[in-house]
Amino acid sequence: MAGPAAPAAQGGQRHLGGAEFDPTAGGAGTLPIAWARHWVEAPDAPQLFDPASGWMRRGELDAVSRTVAGRLAGSGLEAGDRVLLSARASSALVVAHVACLRLGLVVVPTNTAYRADEIAHVVHDARPRAAIVDDEDRAGWVRDAAGDVHVLGPGVEVPDAATPRLDLAPPEAPALIGYTSGTTGRPKGAVLTHGNLLASAEALRLAWRWTSADRLVLALPLFHMHGLGVGLHGTLHCGASVVLVERFSPEAVLDAVEVHRATLFFGVPTMYHRLVDHPRVRELRRLRLCVSGSAPLPADLHERFGRATGQRVLERYGMTETAMLVSNPVEGERRPGTVGWPLPGVSLRLADAPPEIQVRGPNVFSGYWQRPAANAEAFTDDGWFRTGDLGALDDEGYLRIEGRAKELIISGGYNVYPREVEDALRAHPGIDDVAVTGEDDPEWGEKVVAYVVGPEAPDLATLRAFVAERLAGFKHPRAVHVVAELPRNALGKVQKHRLAGGTVLAEG
Repeated sequence: MAGPAAPAAQGGQRHLGGAEFDPTAGGAGTLPIAWARHWVEAPDAPQLFDPASGWMRRGELDAVSRTVAGRLAGSGLEAGDRVLLSARASSALVVAHVACLRLGLVVVPTNTAYRADEIAHVVHDARPRAAIVDDEDRAGWVRDAAGDVHVLGPGVEVPDAATPRLDLAPPEAPALIGYTSGTTGRPKGAVLTHGNLLASAEALRLAWRWTSADRLVLALPLFHMHGLGVGLHGTLHCGASVVLVERFSPEAVLDAVEVHRATLFFGVPTMYHRLVDHPRVRELRRLRLCVSGSAPLPADLHERFGRATGQRVLERYGMTETAMLVSNPVEGERRPGTVGWPLPGVSLRLADAPPEIQVRGPNVFSGYWQRPAANAEAFTDDGWFRTGDLGALDDEGYLRIEGRAKELIISGGYNVYPREVEDALRAHPGIDDVAVTGEDDPEWGEKVVAYVVGPEAPDLATLRAFVAERLAGFKHPRAVHVVAELPRNALGKVQKHRLAGGTVLAEG
């Protein structure tokens, strides 16, 4: 149980406990050491379910990851070498990931949807010595980008070799290079240490009351912080168990919850949107906790899901560079449209003009892979990480994400936050989805432009009249484009730099 609130970094800001927070998790220092404690204490406890291979117990994960670590070492890999991992969620992928961390290798999780050029960018930038992939095209793209990369399958099917001493990496050693989602340009590699990852997992253990009795249904990919750094790392750190769902569908999630008597589900808003309309959605009442992240959960979806299931979805906020930062409380009000209070160990403040969210803590990375110029811009002179997100605190200290600082629109000298305009437009019954951007304009400097999805999307005049009671005039859209869909990355974030075209309803 978390202790009393920690001192606030900014006046009025509340925290999710933190008095007893120890980022080293009682001296473990790294995730593999923390995981090993559970493997030794209860080797027969179930740990990981893969529909293709069944249950794997804690002791099995320990033993098989040792074997795979020996194979990797026998292939010439040494602590500090980078290994690209890009494969569907499976027990084999989990074992390979665990083995890499135990050997001191640096994992480079890579989106399975990436094409040749995107794979080449990661390979050229991270310079991995090995790649673990489950697709022949991706294997070929890796080889094309760097012929000396040792390409393996998730099972690491190479001859067994003697297993060296494992779990020796110190907390300050790099554990993972997570490439940013690329919503505004070419991804950069955020270097997270073993200590960073452990601190985040320990904060979530405390804040979410996560115990070994919990069982998570995990339908998220294991190349992203949400699925890997939260779902998998958190499960292993707490000694809990996880049921992998390779490809999300409402039926697959609902079946997994029922058959395996799960207590937790982590998802993105798109998943909740599909679940809420399913005739079996009431079955999710049995869960202890539903968590949403990676993109904003619309307030109306939050309310609909609550009415259908009795679950108040817990929204949280994190980044590739920081793992998890902020969360709504498990015990207390979970406010729709907000991401809650800072997690144990995290300090948060809002800058002035614009109100950028800045953070520091043991979970926050120290810089991007070989990007000195980007690192100089990423941190303030006094050491706070600039998230690039804009935020606001309500009267109870709950944080609301207003959008990206680089997406801030300055129209006629006034600041316009796209998230606020998007929320207002999304309330229109003819709009299924919307993204708002700024475009250069000779009169206004920038004009507010809306890209809307919907078979009965209204014209510009109708939309401006609709938002008139909700938004000041300078925030009203001055152009509307109807598009078939919004470009999104694998976790559902809109890639606004790719917005273009569509039917122009009107401009003004």
